[in-house]
Amino acid sequence: MSNEHNALEVRGLSKTFNGGSQAKQVLKDVSLYVKTGEFVSLIGPSGSGKSTLFHLIGGLEKPTAGEIFIGGRRIEPLERGLIAYMPQQASLMPWLTVAGNIEMALEIAGIPREQARAATREWLDKVGLGAEADAYPHALSGGMQQRVSFLRALLSPQPLMCLDEPFGALDALTRLHMQRWLLSLWEADRRSVLFITHSIEEALLLSDRIIVLSHAPAGVIREINVPFARPREEELWTDQLFNELKQEIYSLLQPVGAGGAIGGPL
Repeated sequence: MSNEHNALEVRGLSKTFNGGSQAKQVLKDVSLYVKTGEFVSLIGPSGSGKSTLFHLIGGLEKPTAGEIFIGGRRIEPLERGLIAYMPQQASLMPWLTVAGNIEMALEIAGIPREQARAATREWLDKVGLGAEADAYPHALSGGMQQRVSFLRALLSPQPLMCLDEPFGALDALTRLHMQRWLLSLWEADRRSVLFITHSIEEALLLSDRIIVLSHAPAGVIREINVPFARPREEELWTDQLFNELKQEIYSLLQPVGAGGAIGGPL
């Protein structure tokens, strides 16, 4: 029986696209969990099936094998509306204002209109975007658009948030600011989070645990408990253990037989 204290549990999940000679297995026997209130990062090589895993959890794709439990309940294939999802791009509706984008998402989730409007205005003020409430997305910077997208997910009533590499398209400085901003909001809210990233440093900065996936067909090859106390401090970047864990994860992500030192952004 699934552990009722887990926000998410995935058991033996596999996914193969197409069939016959055209079959392509993307996920193979993936098992993982996210405890209630836990921040878990998922990291793996490009094309290893991380986004496909999110599509299965969110009900956009049907698994070939395996089971998914959310809040202790086994969900049916293609069952939707059980997670708060933030995609790689902000995906804001250009014809709606900043406030309108958030309000619409909350109403779709079943929150009454007046309650959605009040919560939207309150939180936009809290995160320093109150002045942009009536602006349209095209007038916002990339970082501001991602803040709106994250706020939309944060205010959705589902207890599990799945964030699919939300800062990957941002420049390095904006990304660093967004990481700190996300941490500050998460520390206050402690929602259950499954977070996809290609950045080892980002995973170490944000997470309670890191799950490392292999090359496709992806399986779990390592689970790492992040040992650093919260709140995370800027000095963490120079910590010897931080850099040792960074090197360990980097080594796990290399193709078999590859070697060499860390180079370039991860």
